[in-house]
Amino acid sequence: SGEHLPKHSDLNVLAVLERLGAAELDALHPVATWWAGKGNPPPLLLTRGELRRSADVFAIELVDICAHRRILQGEDIFAGFTVPMQLHREQVERELRGKLLALRQTYLLASRRGDARLKLMTASVSTFATLFRHVLLALESSGGNAGAKAAPRTKREAISSLAALFGFDARPFGDILDVREGKRAAKDLDTSTFSQYLAAIERAMDEVDKRFASGAPPDGNQPARGV
Repeated sequence: SGEHLPKHSDLNVLAVLERLGAAELDALHPVATWWAGKGNPPPLLLTRGELRRSADVFAIELVDICAHRRILQGEDIFAGFTVPMQLHREQVERELRGKLLALRQTYLLASRRGDARLKLMTASVSTFATLFRHVLLALESSGGNAGAKAAPRTKREAISSLAALFGFDARPFGDILDVREGKRAAKDLDTSTFSQYLAAIERAMDEVDKRFASGAPPDGNQPARGV
C-alpha cells in the first residue's frame, strides 16, 4: 500500500506450492532462514488446495493480497480470485471486537507510566487502521449503507473516512501515527490521548454492530476489490 515503515512494517511473502511435505520444507529451509535473518517474518506457505479453501479463515488477508500483491515468481494465481464478502464482513467484525478486548486487557497490566501507554498505542494503531479500512470495504460491498465510500489505501485516509462516517474523533490516531513515524515527539502527546483513542475505537465497534446487523447482505462470492 506504499506505507512501509522501517522497524515497524513487515515484508510478507506468500509461497503457493503443489506439495508441502517435510521434503519441501527441508528444501526451503536455507532461503527461509536467510529471509528471517534479514528481520522479516518467515514465508507463509500454502498449497493450491489450501489457498482455495482458506477464504473462510483469511478473508481480510486475501482481500489485501488480491489488491496489493506483487508477483515475485511464477503465475499470478490471484488473477480472478474471489473472496466471499459475507465471510470478509464476519471476520472484520470478529477481528475488531477481538482487538478491542485485547487492548483493554493489555492496558490493565500496563504500567501507569506514559511511555507504557504510548507503546501500547503505537503497537496497535496500525492494526486498527487496517481494520477500519476493511470496515469501509465491507460497508461498500454490502450495498445497503448510506454514506459508505470506496475504501482508501492509506492508514490516515481510512481513519479519517471512518471517523467522518461514524462520528468519532480521528485526532488521537493521527497523533499516535505521528509519533510512530518519527514526526512528533512522544512527550508532546496529551495525557488524555489513550482515553480518546479507546473511546473512538469503542464508537467504531458500536457502529459496526449496528450497521453490519442492518445492512443488506452481500451477494455471495464477489471478486476481492481494491482497498
